[in-house]
Amino acid sequence: MNSRKVVSMFFRTILIGGLVGFVTSFFVKSKEYANVLQPFDGMELLGIVLFFIGMALVFTVISQTGFFAYLFIHRFGQNFFRSFWPTVQVLLILFALFDLVYLSYSAGKGEISLLFYIIMTAVILIYGIIIARLKVKQTNRTGFIPALFVMIVITALELSLALRAVDVDYIILMLTPLLAANSYQVLALHEVTKRDEAHIKRIEERRKVRQLKKQKPIEKPQ
Repeated sequence: MNSRKVVSMFFRTILIGGLVGFVTSFFVKSKEYANVLQPFDGMELLGIVLFFIGMALVFTVISQTGFFAYLFIHRFGQNFFRSFWPTVQVLLILFALFDLVYLSYSAGKGEISLLFYIIMTAVILIYGIIIARLKVKQTNRTGFIPALFVMIVITALELSLALRAVDVDYIILMLTPLLAANSYQVLALHEVTKRDEAHIKRIEERRKVRQLKKQKPIEKPQ
């Protein structure tokens, strides 16, 4: 794995998630923007912009934490469940979908309509299938279930922070950067982990130069 690619992926994820979350705030919190635009208040507007950008960045970092946790879980699942791991992932996906609808609605004690949770879950499922199909085109068919697992199960776990708040606006503000960041990380992972022959060649050349320097005899002064 090339560390330069990992760092690049990290900052690109931050940029994508932050931008998507910030743009979402224009639609979800349009009234707050309108209040500082009529009459115009520059300092208040700057404060609101910085607040929503900061919120989006926090949610994006949560996405990155969840994604790297998934990489560990995926490796552990492969070693523990072996050939049954894809089946286990499918079962967890089904449970996560059930959790997003019924359990989230029950936890909210009816403060948010069941229809909202159904639509939200349908959006996550459809979007997840689209990303998983793109992953298959980029790699192979074995990438479908892991990609769908990230887009549904990991997103559901990350979104649980917002679901506890029982606030539609807050849920949407968190959901959009999570989906954007998770989808980018899923689609970019194979590029980050791909064997970089040029990078490996440069490392080997530097190693050879260091070995030659060590082997070169030190000339004694006359």
